[in-house]
Amino acid sequence: MTYQPFLPEAAAGSLSPRHVVVPLRRVLPGCRVLVGEARRIDHDRRIAYVSTLATAETDAATRSGASVPPPLGASPQGARPAGGPPRSDDGGRAPEPRTLELPYSELILAPGSVSRALPVPGLAEHAIGFKTIEEAIGLRNHVLEQLDIASSTRDPAVRDAALTFVFVGGGYAGVEALAELEDMARYACRYYHNVSADDLRFLLVEAEDRILPEVGAEMGGHALRELRSRNIDVRLGTRLDSCTGRVAALSDGSRHPARTIVWTAGVKPHPVLAATGLPLTEKGRLLCEPTLRVEGTPHAWAAGDAAAVPDLAAAEAAREDGAGEQTEEPENSHRSGSCGGGDPHAQLCAPNAQHAVRQARRLADNLVASLDGKPLTPYRHAHAGSVASLGLHKGVARVYGRKFKGRPAWLLHRIYHLSRVPTFNRKARVLSEWVLSGLFKREIVSLGSLEHPRAEFELAAGGRRPSEDS
Repeated sequence: MTYQPFLPEAAAGSLSPRHVVVPLRRVLPGCRVLVGEARRIDHDRRIAYVSTLATAETDAATRSGASVPPPLGASPQGARPAGGPPRSDDGGRAPEPRTLELPYSELILAPGSVSRALPVPGLAEHAIGFKTIEEAIGLRNHVLEQLDIASSTRDPAVRDAALTFVFVGGGYAGVEALAELEDMARYACRYYHNVSADDLRFLLVEAEDRILPEVGAEMGGHALRELRSRNIDVRLGTRLDSCTGRVAALSDGSRHPARTIVWTAGVKPHPVLAATGLPLTEKGRLLCEPTLRVEGTPHAWAAGDAAAVPDLAAAEAAREDGAGEQTEEPENSHRSGSCGGGDPHAQLCAPNAQHAVRQARRLADNLVASLDGKPLTPYRHAHAGSVASLGLHKGVARVYGRKFKGRPAWLLHRIYHLSRVPTFNRKARVLSEWVLSGLFKREIVSLGSLEHPRAEFELAAGGRRPSEDS
């Protein structure tokens, strides 16, 4: 499990990647953990169809013509014949993966969300998201690699493109990722004899007329001024129209050759929800009751980004104020530092990490109560505020009506998320890393070879080095 609010600090090297994730087998000793991907759900029969690493190996062996036994744990009543090949359609598309049948009595869906990529030419080929720990560390390695390219080339066009970094999306994900990586790159430049911090060009593209709307207009304005004071080019009311040929073409007519394009302009519910047959909202989230049970569906529960849960606290506050001033977190942020919130029209909980953590606890309590025949308790969490980091020792925050900026806001950001990250083990490790990072210099080592761990061996064995589209 990944604690996504720490991804920007992991990308900047302030936190070790392994401390941003929580090992499920250790923290859930009473559970059977099956690593796999749910392909579809038949809730009428209460069966989940899951593909695992074992079924993937079997499919690969089948395609190569090898004879292999069925994957361990396959049911004779599985979705595919246990030893048969995966099915393909007549359209020439890739065959469907082999799956296992997994019967259940109660279903809990918390698959989260995935990046919402728009049909922008060149986006799939040249951009990278910022939603997983793999993407965060890959982006860190890539940014440091661009400094190496700029330092070693004599071609000014290659150098300029290597030192241009385009981030699309002005929500929490885009702003925090840009701010942390800009801090890291600026620091790393001191170790290059021919690359200075003034050579770096960071560009933030946002379709709306402001950034970080969750922290309010005043703090959002301060964040905008802070970024621009660091020579970061922030383009508001602007969209990315194309990035073919590693050239970011914007809706304002400008074109920016760039070897780094980061897409953080939105999320969408996980695709598996569409294969469940359960009631969904127009945006594809599971329609839930305040008790976190899927609406009108016994034995089905949901929490987190995938669940459209009524925000009772926001609704009550709106009725008391008579104006409904709280707004739901926009979907151009894949996760947030918001401590709560809701849409005054739909009154749904914002899809962020803080609601997800609290909903998980309430769901567990309600599931036990349901099994014991006891009444269920509705989920309710009052809006407390929002925090956002703008790099080392910089940030903005609005907590219980009070506004903070600079170092106090940065400290609030760290304190809040330290209190929210699961398990005491992870809290202690994160805190110790923060203390050590304050005593020693920032790490600027790139581990780009991790993306191709067998490259050197394949070259030594007579193969060729894999091409790296970086």
